[in-house]
Amino acid sequence: MSGQLTVRPVTRQDYEQWLPLWDGYNAFYGRSGPTALAGEITQMTWSRFFDAYEPMHALVAEREGKLLGLVHYLYHRSTTAIAPNCYLQDLFTSQDARGQGVGRALIEAVYQRAREAGSGRVYWLTHETNHTAMQLYDKVGEKSGFVVYRKMF
Repeated sequence: MSGQLTVRPVTRQDYEQWLPLWDGYNAFYGRSGPTALAGEITQMTWSRFFDAYEPMHALVAEREGKLLGLVHYLYHRSTTAIAPNCYLQDLFTSQDARGQGVGRALIEAVYQRAREAGSGRVYWLTHETNHTAMQLYDKVGEKSGFVVYRKMF
């Protein structure tokens, strides 16, 4: 692809291009068709990006007016630090943009914003079968050694 890649905060005008990326991200993790997220969850997620009282943020990667990827992140407190932690919750690039540095650019943009916010750590999770993404993650981060447990209600 030609043209320069730009990473910027999402705007309300991006919704029509953001939604297919969001749907693609959710489909990757098995949330499509009968298991798709409820529409009200998507709408609430979208609205949170524009609520100054929410700690949730969204960036998009754009080239020549086309959105190629998204990243959502949030800040939260910790019992082991004064500064907030930054949790990179969602990262997705369109199929045709993979291998072109879009994912790396989005992660680096979150790093920059976390530094500006005074955060001492950015962290994220991925599924153990997401080997393609882990090739990038191994270059831009380090494995913490922690195992995640959860209980769904």
